Amino acid sequence: MARRKPGEGQTALVTGASAGIGIDLAECFARDGYDLILTARSESALNDVAARLAATHGVKTHTVAQDLGAFGGGSAIAAEIARRGLSVDVVVNNAGYGHAGALTSSDLPTQLGMIDLNVRALVELTYLYWDRMLANKRGGILNVASTAAFQPGPLMANYYASKAYVLSFSEAMWEEARGTGVHVSCLCPGPTVSKFRERAGTGRTKLAKNAGAAMASAPVARAGYQAWKRNRRVIVTGGRNAFQAGLVKYLPRETLLKIVRNVQSPAT
Repeated sequence: MARRKPGEGQTALVTGASAGIGIDLAECFARDGYDLILTARSESALNDVAARLAATHGVKTHTVAQDLGAFGGGSAIAAEIARRGLSVDVVVNNAGYGHAGALTSSDLPTQLGMIDLNVRALVELTYLYWDRMLANKRGGILNVASTAAFQPGPLMANYYASKAYVLSFSEAMWEEARGTGVHVSCLCPGPTVSKFRERAGTGRTKLAKNAGAAMASAPVARAGYQAWKRNRRVIVTGGRNAFQAGLVKYLPRETLLKIVRNVQSPAT
């Protein structure tokens, strides 16, 4: 008799699942037997990922193409999931984007859209499925933040602030879930090889030039998934990133702001 996998009979909803860390997180859950609901804007890319994971891991996969950053995007996804008669045990809030540069170096919709996707949509999906998780005493939330969450970010102010919200929110929800059987973890990667860097423009900063090689997305995802399985509140990937995140609280605030501004400046 085959050994039962820990995720069998449960379903994980993964946002931003068409590329990078999102795909690798979906694979982690599939490997443990979770069925998947994958969502992102690109239907064709989602279908390719879903077909591969279903074939490789023998799980059921479903896709919902939706702009999660649009108002009501999370509710639209939940309504479609319900219409198909599916349920959700785990929500992986991975979708998000950033923009490197001063506040007005992009247009206002770009800045407000960052808040809509990185913060509002994450809270919306957590809210919609939270009570069911508590009632079932299983499942949980895996939120993807960033090492940006640990300090303010001059020249990327809105993105850093949005990830600080994700970290704070995640830690609070972890405490609310204490003793319930529901797991909550916040994954905080440093520089990672992904399409995020291309869209955000962070590959052109001094941070990217001097930080060494960016981590591949697969080990980042595996670390996040293992932390979630153990109900670890926060996980920072990479020893250097963890050291720097821990160092923040010991630096004078003005010194910290100058350091971050310098590393977020364009590389020459």
